[in-house]
Amino acid sequence: PGGSADETSCTIPQSQIFQGAAGRDAIPAITDPIFVRPGQSGSEYLRDQDRVIGLLFGDEVLAIPLNIMWWHEIVNFEAGGIPVAITHCPLTGSSLGFDRGAADGAEFGVSGLLYQNNLIMYDRTGAESLWPQMTRSARCGERTGTPLAMVPLLEMSWEGWRRLHPETRVLSSFTGHSRDYQDYPYGNYAEPDNPLVLFPQEVDTRFPPKERALGIPDGIGGMVFPFSLLDERGPVTVAHVGLRDGSAVVFWDRSAQGAMAYRPSLGAQALSFRVSDGGIFDDQTGTRWRLDGTAAEGPLDGERLHPVPEAYVAFWFAWPAFHPLM
Repeated sequence: PGGSADETSCTIPQSQIFQGAAGRDAIPAITDPIFVRPGQSGSEYLRDQDRVIGLLFGDEVLAIPLNIMWWHEIVNFEAGGIPVAITHCPLTGSSLGFDRGAADGAEFGVSGLLYQNNLIMYDRTGAESLWPQMTRSARCGERTGTPLAMVPLLEMSWEGWRRLHPETRVLSSFTGHSRDYQDYPYGNYAEPDNPLVLFPQEVDTRFPPKERALGIPDGIGGMVFPFSLLDERGPVTVAHVGLRDGSAVVFWDRSAQGAMAYRPSLGAQALSFRVSDGGIFDDQTGTRWRLDGTAAEGPLDGERLHPVPEAYVAFWFAWPAFHPLM
């Protein structure tokens, strides 16, 4: 396949790298985007049910809609003084945020190549490397083997994010590109039961291929939570899990169609959680918690749990492809 990185140094099989878009930057990444308030000019394209990538950087609250990511896949900007790349691959349904420090703060672009139907990014440096999104590292070129630190994200409905954060700003449709940001460009590709993938790949059918699932990679596999399994437990759910590097708790909210994993502690205080009266409460203090890990009412009001940064949402079929032990 084409590409500017030295492919002889690839640590992924070149036979599984395919040319997706016409070439490098045929899908144009966005750099230094404009963010606006809900209701302001540039936000009209969003509907309540549209999905957004939510970010919390201290007091900074941002939303990046998938509507825009379908067409651009990468957004480069600074948040909290950190150079970040927020990324979404429409073919694997995967939304990941990265600290660009591992690439010396360089912007990331869309290479046009795909691995396991997943976006391959490239860094805009003098010696470019290729970074398959779901490997979370460079796999071809000078920086091969370099991992990317992840920025925690919450993917959910626009209505659900606004309900949690009415003060949010959202990525404006004024991107410098002419696109219909209400138009999904892949037809019925994302229908949960649709087994179609664009390039050859074995598809695990234990769950509907395009069902969304929250996964927590741990280096050798990890854990994955298809939304249907979480939803079977009720409109609001908590699940305590053990990971190789400690414990986590997963929150689910049907009304927001969102899930996220957190460390179940504040400082030295371990916490356990339960669902009661349609809300999430900790057993130790009786504080009520929201999907975004923020304490909303009770003795710990205003505190925030630490998210597991490696946790993210992707289509089901992509999880066992990249993490076979899941």
